[in-house]
Amino acid sequence: MKLLILGGTEFAGRAVAESALARGWDVTVFHRGRHAAPDGVTTRIGDRTAEDGGGLATLADGVWDLVVDTWSGAPSAVRDTAQLLEQRVGRYVYVSSCSVYVWPPAAGYDESAPVVEGSPGAGDVPYAEAKRGGELAVLDAIGEDRSLLVRSGLILGPWENIGRLPWWLGRIARGGEVLAPGPRETPLQFVDVRDLADWTLDAAEAGLSGPYNLTSEPGHTTMGELLEACVAVTGSAGRLTWTPAEAILAAGVAPWSDLPIWIPQSDPAHGALHRAGVGRALAAGLRCRPAMDTVKDTWAWLTSIGGTAPQRPDRPPVGLAPEVEVKLLGG
Repeated sequence: MKLLILGGTEFAGRAVAESALARGWDVTVFHRGRHAAPDGVTTRIGDRTAEDGGGLATLADGVWDLVVDTWSGAPSAVRDTAQLLEQRVGRYVYVSSCSVYVWPPAAGYDESAPVVEGSPGAGDVPYAEAKRGGELAVLDAIGEDRSLLVRSGLILGPWENIGRLPWWLGRIARGGEVLAPGPRETPLQFVDVRDLADWTLDAAEAGLSGPYNLTSEPGHTTMGELLEACVAVTGSAGRLTWTPAEAILAAGVAPWSDLPIWIPQSDPAHGALHRAGVGRALAAGLRCRPAMDTVKDTWAWLTSIGGTAPQRPDRPPVGLAPEVEVKLLGG
């Protein structure tokens, strides 16, 4: 298989590149040159947002069996790329998001749930509209039969550049009393970035098309299991102090951003983020590794790069301020 990845140097794109290389595929990555590409790929440098319109010039030639696009910015960039490649790719995979659904979708929602409005020609728009516009851009240029829309849920794992699991690992590694948002049994749903990459390439090679919610089964793990795995893999002497959700919310702490990954079960967003329906992907071969493996491998990667995860410039840092944690732990 000849694969073109639009991106391919960070997080999801890098995981796709690594998975394809392990299969012996011929991999080309198109990126802006800001980060090193994986060893073994062919690199084409360009900026698809260039105002002069020449940012895609290095993609003017070439034929590929498959293109994987992880873009989350202006949909017009997806439109321009898809139109350029329409006659020269066999199948177009767009890594989208469950954020495209009208928010918050009810727990158990599947791919038929209502989606937000979007435009394939839009410029900078909010994330949900950007992802939906990207989907429409691919469908318009490539057609439904040759398009695969991977609507990912929460993605964790090595190379994470959002900071969610790395923040928890770093905080717990520092030790001491750690504020743990309760209850411990709060169910979590996420997909390891490597499982996303493997399923995406398998699905594309099998000729699948249309939208697929891609995350683990609901209840894949719990907040307790995840944080206890962080304690185990870091070898920390940190002590998890499980704190009621009501006390955390009363203190003005923001779920998801101040305390990454966690959403209280009383919040409708919990059903949207941690109870998505994934029957279609499971029937199409999705398999998710245990949460402990994700935590262990993320810690190994994090320590291999000095302990500080990269941070996407278009996403705000996450994590609870130390002084807020101390205040909450003090009652």
